[in-house]
Amino acid sequence: MPTEEPTVARNATVILAVIAGGTTLYFLAPILTPLALALFLAVMIDGFARTLEHRLPGVSRKAALPLALVLCLILFGGTAAFVATNGAGFVTQLIGYIPKLDTVIQQTTHAAHLRRPPTVNSIIRGLDAAKYLGLAARAVQDFASTALFTVVYLAFIIASRRGWERKAVGLFPQREERQEAVVAFLRIRDGVERYLFVQTITGLMVAVLSWIAMTAVGLHDSLFWAFLIFLAVYIPVAGGVFAAVAPPIFALVQFDGYGRALILFIILQLIGMIIGNVIYPRMQGRSLNLDPVMILLSLAFWSAIWGVTGAFLSTPLTVMAMVILAQFDGSRWISVILSADGDPQQLKNKRPGEPPDEKLPPPIRGKLAKLARRRPKQA
Repeated sequence: MPTEEPTVARNATVILAVIAGGTTLYFLAPILTPLALALFLAVMIDGFARTLEHRLPGVSRKAALPLALVLCLILFGGTAAFVATNGAGFVTQLIGYIPKLDTVIQQTTHAAHLRRPPTVNSIIRGLDAAKYLGLAARAVQDFASTALFTVVYLAFIIASRRGWERKAVGLFPQREERQEAVVAFLRIRDGVERYLFVQTITGLMVAVLSWIAMTAVGLHDSLFWAFLIFLAVYIPVAGGVFAAVAPPIFALVQFDGYGRALILFIILQLIGMIIGNVIYPRMQGRSLNLDPVMILLSLAFWSAIWGVTGAFLSTPLTVMAMVILAQFDGSRWISVILSADGDPQQLKNKRPGEPPDEKLPPPIRGKLAKLARRRPKQA
């Protein structure tokens, strides 16, 4: 029918725009990846500062942000020192497992009725050492470059906060449009902050309980394994698989027999099932409103575009895309598909006990309220 042609053409244009945008993000990954990490850290530090302001008595709004920055620097510095101290010993321990790993490979190939089982050294000799050493050196160089640019971007983002407020007034001269933009920003910020809070708390739960289980069975470097599990939890789906499978594999190499590795595998599976299916949904509530299938697809999409950085940021980036796409009629259908209940406007920092049919956005307070009410200066 003639009335359907504009809709079809509009949807086709949106699909082409998404493809073009994904291609642009892929080719501009060296530039945009540090910026995305810096924005992610800026939101995290801003949320931490507001938490300190409300939770700690005597901390003013001006002192909250510097205090949050100092605490974050101490935390990141301590993490880097912990990795530098324990990483070398962890790698040395893995190298010492090579003879036992050869035995495990021989037992596995014998059970599979293979005549010539490979060894770890033969596998390494069969690889192109120069090629993989070059890739490793390039990965280290890219990591250092990304970290440096992330710090630079973060410093400029924090220093130019007031300028962004004035730009928002210039971009949205009409008060109604500015209020809608502020509400959309609040939804993005609340969704990302809620995601960070829940992932951090549940990650600590999984890491601590896993450390207790690994220490109980006598797994070497259990504290470093717990740290790796805590980081892996931030990656949807893949992090849970790593947390439940990787330690039992190395327990299989470390111990004689299969008993301890099997016990550790069962315990880690129980920890993941209880936290993932009981605690996590209650803490998360409806704050993200993302479809689980879309979370998995977004992990694959952002990992293919930005690698490990995209895997870590896949959920926050999808939340941001869903809120932004919901603001336009032509792209709203994409945000509907991304949402869990078909209503992307319900992306709010809700608690599980709040009514799901609330449609009005929460009242805007603080500096954002002043920004939404501000009138642009007449020329």
